[in-house]
Amino acid sequence: MISVKFTEKNGLITGFEISGHSDYSEHGSDIVCAAVSSAAYMAANTVTEVLRIKAGVTVNDGFLNLNLSPQDAEAAGVTLEGLRLHLTALSQEYPKFIKVKNSEV
Repeated sequence: MISVKFTEKNGLITGFEISGHSDYSEHGSDIVCAAVSSAAYMAANTVTEVLRIKAGVTVNDGFLNLNLSPQDAEAAGVTLEGLRLHLTALSQEYPKFIKVKNSEV
């Protein structure tokens, strides 16, 4: 299962962590994993390359983490809220394969 955790401070998303594999289908044809990965990379690249926000980004197999300072959270807010909406919709469509949590820090 893919686990997604969004962290918030004062109502603003300050980061997200995505870990695991959906196991929806075999590697290379897993549409759930592809949808999550594509959306996560697009959000991370938008924040760091388009908006030019310095964010802590860690990527490993089955893992992507992005952390922002509270000062940068507002500038990245629309992008990260869009990611949360997208992944929440996917979790409703594929509840056995994706779980989304929100955490206040």
